[in-house]
Amino acid sequence: MYLHLGMDVVVRKQDIIGVFDLDNTSQSHITREYLRRAEKNRQVIDISGELPRSFILTAEGGRQRLYLSQITPQTLLKRFESRTEQWK
Repeated sequence: MYLHLGMDVVVRKQDIIGVFDLDNTSQSHITREYLRRAEKNRQVIDISGELPRSFILTAEGGRQRLYLSQITPQTLLKRFESRTEQWK
């Protein structure tokens, strides 16, 4: 199963480690440092096209990636759950 993150980007659900609200989590200096390091290590993929509202942490093929998306975590969760329910 796949999850659409926006801007024609999809990832396998099994590769998703977490989905985070960028506004809430970026208030923490630890998260800001993590995001800075991910950017430095070229792990960040900005698919927001505008102001990002969430970030999605994945492990794809043994490599961590961090996607910045304009879609809210709540919407991504609804997509995740609705796609899962369809296949039960």
